[in-house]
Amino acid sequence: MKKLSRLSVFAYGAGDAANSMIISTGNMFLLVYYTDVAGIGAAAAGTLLLLLRVFNAFTDIAAGRIVDRVHSRRWGKFRPFLMFGFVPLLLSVAVFHVPDVEPSLKLLYAYCTYGLVCVAYSMVNVPYGRLVGAMTQDARQRARLGGARTLGGLSVGATLGFFIAPLLGAGQDMQQVFTWLTITFAVVGSALYAFTGAACAEQVPGTIPRITLSQSVAALKANSPLVILCVSSVLFVTGTSATGASQFYYLRDVLSRVDLFPLMAAAQVAITLTLAVLIPRPVARWGKRAVYSAGAGLGAVGGLLVFLAPAEVPLLGVAGLVLGLLASASVSIVTWALIADTVEYGEWKTGVRVQGINYALLAATRKLGMGFGAGVVAFSLAWGGYASGAAEQPESATLAIRAAAGLLPGALVLAAVGIMYWYRLTDRKHAELVASLSRDAT
Repeated sequence: MKKLSRLSVFAYGAGDAANSMIISTGNMFLLVYYTDVAGIGAAAAGTLLLLLRVFNAFTDIAAGRIVDRVHSRRWGKFRPFLMFGFVPLLLSVAVFHVPDVEPSLKLLYAYCTYGLVCVAYSMVNVPYGRLVGAMTQDARQRARLGGARTLGGLSVGATLGFFIAPLLGAGQDMQQVFTWLTITFAVVGSALYAFTGAACAEQVPGTIPRITLSQSVAALKANSPLVILCVSSVLFVTGTSATGASQFYYLRDVLSRVDLFPLMAAAQVAITLTLAVLIPRPVARWGKRAVYSAGAGLGAVGGLLVFLAPAEVPLLGVAGLVLGLLASASVSIVTWALIADTVEYGEWKTGVRVQGINYALLAATRKLGMGFGAGVVAFSLAWGGYASGAAEQPESATLAIRAAAGLLPGALVLAAVGIMYWYRLTDRKHAELVASLSRDAT
């Protein structure tokens, strides 16, 4: 099997930059847009995000089934889907353009547009994620791809933090900002998806090009590492998504330092660049599970700092957010490699290489986590009496924001670490079963 070229690794990372133009923009700003621009109540917006991201989890599973039944002799199983990445990007433009109509129609419009994004995004993101397992079976190469993916997403997250968040302060035309942002992302992101599809070759063919539903179900039942990883992922992503969705509120309404948002973006860039380069080394020495657990543990400590930091000492709260970034980046890098490992485990157990549905299940758990995280923040805002557009929030609202940004996320990522205790697919065992599969193939 050929070693991955720098171009293919770079191209894979470019695909997640395109992904993040949809998902990161939504995670960071959609709740703020709904409450502060569109005029949708916090509880109603939270219910919308929760329900539609649960719906998105099911669309991911459906997309996984479709991917497992499609195979192109020339392009493979996954790359053809990336050519349709422009569809969810265009729909994202509509999501951030809620018309000024009566509240019930606003809510209906929001449900319809974001629901369509969920369906279209699944049909692109699921095959993109599964492309890792088809590009290589080597643990270090998969870690490289995971790092490239994280860097791709980081480039967009940094852009949002450096250049967009400062434009959303008091007195700014937020609607105009989101108009130009989403249109620009639609153009650039479509080109990035096409680049990924053209440059990332599939070198690991599936044993059965078209997999039946009964084969998928049998393979999933036998794949205990996949189940454990998915349960842990739900908890972890719920926590980190809650922190991400509440970060703008936390900096603006608790610490009164929205000007620190670019600092957070700079920290995210530095952390992710460093980890993307260094993380293959601890993975090679201690294994992916250990890196996952250590990273998530940092998130628990950071959540406690965010919750307890006095408003007069904003840098303490920022330090907690930075620890959360360390946790999110390290766990994200190894998660994409871990899910690829579960494909070989399932093939070793059942003789069937189920690819699309494995990634779809993990993607579904992440969407559930994003939905639960956004719900935690929105319902906390409603419980605390958050007043949209108010110069100063009541004490109950700032307490609710602290809990949503720090206390609850810290507890959730700590629980995610506990679940991974039962994950038994170590890197050594994975190497042994891959060798066994290679012998069987010859």
